Amino acid sequence: MFLTDKNIILLSEVDSTNNYAKQLVVEKAASGTVVLAQYQQNGRGQVGNFWESEASKNLLFSLILYPVFLEAGKQFYISKVVSLALVEVLSEYIDEVKIKWPNDIYVGEKKIAGILIENTMKGNSLDSSVVGVGMNVNQENFVSNAPNPVSMKQLLGKEFQIEVILKSFLAKLDDYISFLIEGNFAAVDRAYLKTLFRGNGWHKYRTKGKEFSARIAGIGSFGQLRLQESGGNITEYMFKEVEFVI
Repeated sequence: MFLTDKNIILLSEVDSTNNYAKQLVVEKAASGTVVLAQYQQNGRGQVGNFWESEASKNLLFSLILYPVFLEAGKQFYISKVVSLALVEVLSEYIDEVKIKWPNDIYVGEKKIAGILIENTMKGNSLDSSVVGVGMNVNQENFVSNAPNPVSMKQLLGKEFQIEVILKSFLAKLDDYISFLIEGNFAAVDRAYLKTLFRGNGWHKYRTKGKEFSARIAGIGSFGQLRLQESGGNITEYMFKEVEFVI
């Protein structure tokens, strides 16, 4: 078991669970420590985005890991296994759950969860990872300008126990991390590609204000999205260099 502690720190309110967890890393908190919040004043998404969440309605947490067994160049595997564990949890309740590259979980064309991972390095290896997750569980109304949020309650018409979902996620993530420790990256790659949002067929994307049609040709070693256009040319895009046209 890699998540040796699984100590859950429950906070009624915090600015950001990732910020709180990063301070715990400085204090050498155990791997598997979870900061679980009922409300975030300043929930963070990728590149400064804001995560809307009504108090006590959703799953908002950050998990501390020390993946020293991973080379720095393989850090995107943390994102892969976190995404796969979230998909497995949600798929116990909902069909058609997919990973929208690089850090969202979708049901159909709607976003049900987001991930923010902040890593530190030591030499050529990862030193620590703070894994922030926001999952829409029991919220019914979204008032921000986020284009396409959806919750488990909206989809299924009933409420869910947030800590049950969290503990299921931790167990599934532990299993996936064992693949990484054993060096079984190919199994993770196969599962990730199989679960990608719009992983098959031709779809619309946008880069630098220009729309184009392409299909996913794979994921690069540093997490780049590899897109093949109709002429056969394959281009790799880093985070925020390309977006899905939803």
